[in-house]
Amino acid sequence: MHNGEKFLYKRNPKKNSDFCVWLGFPAVYSFSMSSLGFLWLFKLLDETEDINVERICSDTKETSFLKPDVFGFSFSFDLDFLTVFSMLEKYKIPLKSSQRDESCPLIFSGGPVVSANPEPYKDFFDFFIIGDGEDLNLEAMRICKNSKSKKEALKRLSELEGIYVPNLSDKVKKVTKRLSECIYTPIMSENSFFKNTFIIEMSRGCMNRCGFCLASYLNLPLRSVPYEDLLNTVDLGLKYTDKIAFLGAQVSAHPHFKDLCKHIYDKIQSGQNIEMNFSSLRVDAISEDVVKTLVTAGQKNSTLAIEAGSERLRKLINKNISEEQIFEAVKIARENGLKGLKFYGMIGLPTETYEDIDALVTLAKRIKNENKGFGLTFGFSSFVPKPHTPFQWIGRENTKSLEDKALYLQKEMHKNGITAHISSIKWDYWQAVLSRGDGSLCDFLIDVYRQGGKLGAFKSSAKKYGIDTDYFACSNFEFDTKLPWDFIEVQPGKEFLIKENIRLYNGL
Repeated sequence: MHNGEKFLYKRNPKKNSDFCVWLGFPAVYSFSMSSLGFLWLFKLLDETEDINVERICSDTKETSFLKPDVFGFSFSFDLDFLTVFSMLEKYKIPLKSSQRDESCPLIFSGGPVVSANPEPYKDFFDFFIIGDGEDLNLEAMRICKNSKSKKEALKRLSELEGIYVPNLSDKVKKVTKRLSECIYTPIMSENSFFKNTFIIEMSRGCMNRCGFCLASYLNLPLRSVPYEDLLNTVDLGLKYTDKIAFLGAQVSAHPHFKDLCKHIYDKIQSGQNIEMNFSSLRVDAISEDVVKTLVTAGQKNSTLAIEAGSERLRKLINKNISEEQIFEAVKIARENGLKGLKFYGMIGLPTETYEDIDALVTLAKRIKNENKGFGLTFGFSSFVPKPHTPFQWIGRENTKSLEDKALYLQKEMHKNGITAHISSIKWDYWQAVLSRGDGSLCDFLIDVYRQGGKLGAFKSSAKKYGIDTDYFACSNFEFDTKLPWDFIEVQPGKEFLIKENIRLYNGL
């Protein structure tokens, strides 16, 4: 426990339990305190009478329990493996599960990266939680606690829906949870990256289904927290802080989104001090009432995802917003008190040409010219194909081509006095390798880690192990190609993704 933490639930002392779980977060403590899923899993275990649980971060100096029975990791970003490896070695745990004996803890992982495709990491974890982990995590810990050996535990775990045990599981059905309760920040901390902020999950999934979006397809269907539960949770948070943030891939799709905004607005108007923030908003969700609520709650800027500059390309990726909707959103934001907007987009999307890049520049230039004095910034990443999406079969452009596009876009934006930030094309390439990789990458990943995890390490390790990384990152696959993650059963399934891919390319 760290100084300055406030627990918003009743902790269970668990005085008579000798079973210990470490929940590992592969980043520093301040980041872990802003991770809703990580903290919620800790809460569920912390409330359980016969399980001791402790949070372990990359900068943890001392532990309450010297040796855990189970050590689980949150795995949210592709490069998290580097910190996971360093944390395992810090506690003298061999990286490969095959090198660990009965005295070592069982090592598991959950989160979006391994729920999408655990294969590049299967040599390092004894089991994986695939999908929503709130209930499954607790059930898995009970099995580990009540098994006589690791072998028995893994056999029983492999029979559980949503658990992948390498070498024991042939098919795994991803678990999708109903949002019958509201997930919120259970531990407040002034040392959190978002200091003393109470975060509330409004919804899970996204109904818009952009063709590249893992958060959308991996979390189908869109689920929203019941409105009354949302209001009760807001009231709970306001007992501890005046900073509220709402989380979700598409918060504005909540059926009571506007009612929620009015609820917050009325509280502020009645004299209550509230700072409110949404992770991002859809262009077609911007309205006078929403913006007025944001401004009244102290938000000065917001983020809009436009993805592409041309309507042709936006239609292909299923981002069905028009230019006029974009300009109207900016107008409403400016006229109702926001000081600026950040636009997020992508380059290298399937079928993209320089005409599409020019369309981005033209769009940005027009927005700037029509909104003098309004803060505008643009951020871009490059397309990374993700499992379980309609674009999982589509490879990225080669690095040289994408770097040329990025340089061209940045120069053209600069000519027009527009700030544009573009993510590293080379790092995005390696993200794509990991995203569509398979079990052949395991030794490669260890070597990358041993060499320090920089860009040069990835390149030299691939050469050392003879891995054709372009195959994973840049190849276009046929629909009948056996993909590393095909053994994971998600809803609505592969046939649906094929139909989605064909529909998008046909422009239907």
